[in-house]
Amino acid sequence: MPANKDDGGWQKFLWDSEKGELLGRTGGIKITLFYVIFYGCLAGIFIGTIQAMLLTLSDYKPTWQDRVAPPGLSHTPRSDKSEVSFNLNDVETYLPYTKALKEFLAKYNEEVQRDQMKFEDCGEDPAEYKNRGDLESDMGVRKACRFSRANLGPCSGLDDPDFGFKEGKPCMVVKLNRIVNFRPKPPTTNESIPEDAQPKVQPNVIPLYCTNKREEDAGKVGEIKYWGIGGGFPLQYYPYYGKRLHPHYLQPLVALQFTNLTQNMELRIECKVFGENIYYNDKDRYQGRFDLKLMINNL
Repeated sequence: MPANKDDGGWQKFLWDSEKGELLGRTGGIKITLFYVIFYGCLAGIFIGTIQAMLLTLSDYKPTWQDRVAPPGLSHTPRSDKSEVSFNLNDVETYLPYTKALKEFLAKYNEEVQRDQMKFEDCGEDPAEYKNRGDLESDMGVRKACRFSRANLGPCSGLDDPDFGFKEGKPCMVVKLNRIVNFRPKPPTTNESIPEDAQPKVQPNVIPLYCTNKREEDAGKVGEIKYWGIGGGFPLQYYPYYGKRLHPHYLQPLVALQFTNLTQNMELRIECKVFGENIYYNDKDRYQGRFDLKLMINNL
């Protein structure tokens, strides 16, 4: 029903001076004051709760890591379907793979690691963990171990920009994913390690071993060469102190070169790392291992 012009309309509804009503209610100032105090208290409780929670968090280490399943194992190049397939007679088919390797290895270039304040030499042979103090200490930013691309041999891309793809001997670079303060432990026994992988076990190295995943591919994968420090992941590159304390950290790498793959057929290959605190999960194909499809066409 339209408001009568004589009753003051909406202006009178907002404030009726005769009745002392605000928005049709008396005691408007008291109500406003109540809600200001009420919502102010709610905001104070919320801010106080957040501040109390922040006091329990560390700036350098995740408070809860129980949901992290160490460690993930990944490789470059890779695709969404974990498939590497190319034709020897068509450079365009393997160009994306070589490009991915070049981009990934760019941060391992020698000129990037020259700063003595950011990097240090940690040896060309596997060694024990590099202790750089506790996460909560006041030592500040920690130095990172240098890792030379030359350690990856013919898979470094320094001499062969095609990373073996042109010759049908493709390379792949493997790394353990970063986990703050994680110290991978080498295997102490050979009980859980395949017999063919046992010769790779040595002190201060997390061994990596790849083989055919399907029985029907046995004998078709051929020789796999491992390039890197000790052919695995050396311990002196651990632990990782996180982005804040270890911003220049470089993970150790292992390069795989498949030197004699059977061509014109799809092969399934599985790679695993072995250690006392390295586990596998059937629901996560990258936890401590990965498998991929490899196919080289030559038709």
